[in-house]
Amino acid sequence: MPTATVNLMASAADSNDPFYQRLVRKFHTDAYRRHPKLLVLPQFTHGVALCRLPPTFEEYFALIDGAARRNCKKAAREGCTFRRIQPNDHLDDIREIRGSTDVRQGRPVPPEYLTGKVGPYTDPPSLNPYHDYPFFGVFNGEKMVAYGSCMIAGEVCLIQHILGHAGWLDKNVVPLLITEIARYVRQHHPAVAFYGYDKYFGATETMRRFKRKFGFVPYHVRWVLDDPAGVPMPATGPTGELPCK
Repeated sequence: MPTATVNLMASAADSNDPFYQRLVRKFHTDAYRRHPKLLVLPQFTHGVALCRLPPTFEEYFALIDGAARRNCKKAAREGCTFRRIQPNDHLDDIREIRGSTDVRQGRPVPPEYLTGKVGPYTDPPSLNPYHDYPFFGVFNGEKMVAYGSCMIAGEVCLIQHILGHAGWLDKNVVPLLITEIARYVRQHHPAVAFYGYDKYFGATETMRRFKRKFGFVPYHVRWVLDDPAGVPMPATGPTGELPCK
């Protein structure tokens, strides 16, 4: 299993809304809490599904599985587009996406998905590129058919939530969302060196294959609040062999 030390750049959040300092520190604390089942391990350090991002989106897109690239091109041919969103402007679409099926990945969806309980979202806008909590959507015309949110903290962008409308999953709207988030990150958050999608171990084999298609493989991660100098470290891109392929 490859290892990674990921700088969350907490000191860079000092000039941002206090929400982001709290977010980073809570994430760091939660990552090192004792795992609820594997008591000898921290909760979010072993088997984190990460991709070490190359310097450009084009390099990332070339490294992912060929089937993943075809999936994204099919979604584009179907007329699907991607953009960052303000989630409160799309609560009806979010409600519809959540309630479009009662089973996902073979498991019942949370009850609130079916009751239509959504938002409102109150996260403040970020004031610098080192920390953010953006939402994104995939659209067909003006209808949102998939959405997701990410935590950006220093050198990492972690997918926190991602869902596609059940009636649009065969159009590959989720693959398009995953790859276009990577493009957005490369354009707007140059310090990010790692792209993450929850845990690898514990997921079904189908979900593991899906994550591997987009370069997410299990890592042992050391999360640090700051680099030793206490200032942000610009990411210049990974060196050596990329485990994304």
